Amino acid sequence: MKRKSRIAPRVPQAESPLRHLPLVDLLVDTKTELLELALRSGLKVFTAMLEEDRTAICGPRYAHEPDRLASRAGTTQSEVVLGGRQVTIQRPRVRTAAGEVALPTFQTMAATDPLDRRVVEQMLVGVATRQYARSLEPLGPEMESRGTSKSAVSRRFVARTTAQLAAWQSAPLDALDLVALLIDGIHVGDHCLIVALGIAADGQKHALGLWDGSTENATVCQGLLANLQSRGLRTDRSLLVILDGSKALRKAVRATFGDAALVQRCQVHKTRNILEYLNDRQRPWAQAILRRAYQSADAKTAQRLLLDLARRLEMDHPSAAESVREGLDETLTVLTLNLSARLRRSLATTNAAESLLSRTRHVKRNVKRWRGGQMMLRWVAAGVLEAVKGFRRLKGYADMPTLVAALRARDRQLGLSVAQEERQIA
Repeated sequence: MKRKSRIAPRVPQAESPLRHLPLVDLLVDTKTELLELALRSGLKVFTAMLEEDRTAICGPRYAHEPDRLASRAGTTQSEVVLGGRQVTIQRPRVRTAAGEVALPTFQTMAATDPLDRRVVEQMLVGVATRQYARSLEPLGPEMESRGTSKSAVSRRFVARTTAQLAAWQSAPLDALDLVALLIDGIHVGDHCLIVALGIAADGQKHALGLWDGSTENATVCQGLLANLQSRGLRTDRSLLVILDGSKALRKAVRATFGDAALVQRCQVHKTRNILEYLNDRQRPWAQAILRRAYQSADAKTAQRLLLDLARRLEMDHPSAAESVREGLDETLTVLTLNLSARLRRSLATTNAAESLLSRTRHVKRNVKRWRGGQMMLRWVAAGVLEAVKGFRRLKGYADMPTLVAALRARDRQLGLSVAQEERQIA
């Protein structure tokens, strides 16, 4: 006889009504609401701070204070800077017999300087004026705002960069102990902008100034150097001046500094100029000789290698040979100062100035049409000042005392130290 099973048969269960929501999609959908909530919460905190300011001035609400000098005067619509835009709020008012009293918290939040900084930062990282509003956190529909239109952003950028340029071009330089000066140019449209970069005795880099012209002519270069001199750049003691080989720059430096200028021609520019006279078959061996000469630790050895190269090129490539001989001694200036190899490489070229200018090319990439030299100056200056934030000390800065000692020894040799001592006594 079969026994009945005591195990109850399985009853099919209904499907659970619960569903697993895709959390990623949920978070994406609620991102806007979270940002709006944060902004609304921030406005509530700000409103509470304004009310605290009014209580501090007027005293507690409904309290009888016969000596009270200020009283509440309702609210009025005002604007504060919040999230890169101007937002409308209801501002509490306080009045005295002399007139309305400003609330400290409101004065801080109503200042447009943070908004101007935000506009400039957004433009420098590549946000176009038409896309500025899209780059900001969203606001709720009940919040009124302005200042994000293309024209408003453009006006703020122009005003801010104009003020930056004026402040930069008038900043005093007499507190800087500069031992080297790099000058290089960048072409923007049909203009050539000349930038000056200073190297201090501790290896720190300092962007000194910017000047505008059609080419790197002597007048433009002289204008830049005259501006630096009027702001305190010393021209009565030896200074290592690193140039890209422009004769106009050389002439302006000589006119400004005289014998105090110890000129170093950029070895990279010189190599490039020489190789342009040669064909593809001749360039490799000529470049190898140039590299060997410029990497030499002895100026006489480097000079011998370069003169030998000029003799080898004389017959078939006379222009290249003449380019090798032209300014030969000035390309080897750093080899005469007994510097470390690393510092010598840093001071033998204008790479530090070119690196500074490369940042400006990134900043101004969104500009499609230039409207004059002032606009170019503003944009390039904004790029330079942005690059300054990431400045590091010159490679090989630990050997800077050797450079300073060599320059001061040159002062004594040329008699420049006498004038320097007389100036200190006066």
